[in-house]
Amino acid sequence: MVRSEGVHKSFGSLQVLRGIDLEVARGEVFCLVGPSGSGKSTFLRCINHLEKIDSGRLSVDGELVGYRQSGDRLYEMRDSDASVKRREIGMVFQRFNLFPHMTVLQNVMEAPVRVRRESTAVVRERALRLLDRVGLTGKADAYPRQLSGGQQQRVAIARALAMEPKLMLFDEPTSALDPELVGEVLDVMRQLAIDGMTMIVVTHEMGFAREVGDSLVFIDDGVVVESGHPRDVLANPRHERTKAFLSKVL
Repeated sequence: MVRSEGVHKSFGSLQVLRGIDLEVARGEVFCLVGPSGSGKSTFLRCINHLEKIDSGRLSVDGELVGYRQSGDRLYEMRDSDASVKRREIGMVFQRFNLFPHMTVLQNVMEAPVRVRRESTAVVRERALRLLDRVGLTGKADAYPRQLSGGQQQRVAIARALAMEPKLMLFDEPTSALDPELVGEVLDVMRQLAIDGMTMIVVTHEMGFAREVGDSLVFIDDGVVVESGHPRDVLANPRHERTKAFLSKVL
């Protein structure tokens, strides 16, 4: 579903990604872990072209992200063309980014109706089904300020799913939550994994990675340091940098 080949990204003189090579299989739960500033979130944003890569290749479902190829050269797509591809990739951020003036139901319906011009009736039915899926059936008419952080994040997941994406990106979705609210969001993500959704999850929740993840990659200083099955990497890290990081978070 996702292939990254030699991806580099810099902000000015700061090299954030320094040659990322990895593959994510269809239906896989792929966990990215590493210290703050290691490049995890930047890489996630490159996957849906919210950040433009400097070199290398990134493809989703066999198609280049944000670029088209002509001969041996890559040309950046127009923003309008790139945004069409971005609709196939759902993203959930640390902060919920809900529209405060809209109800929960309106938040979930907005993109399919406004962006894809779908029928309001069809989207409403889908949105209500998704709210039930994330355990918020009774909150359709509530406003974000009336919800807990965990509830808001579950609305954000439903909103991303409303566009019927082929891939879901999660950028530390529980890091802004009070500890007692983390579980309700992870439960929704577990169910998505059971349902076969391809997911790339930047997380510090090692228990989730161990239990739900199919693959785990440890990134530090913009490079892949170690990768493997989550239980293997977490129980028996091979690289000294991985060992040092895990000793602080496990």
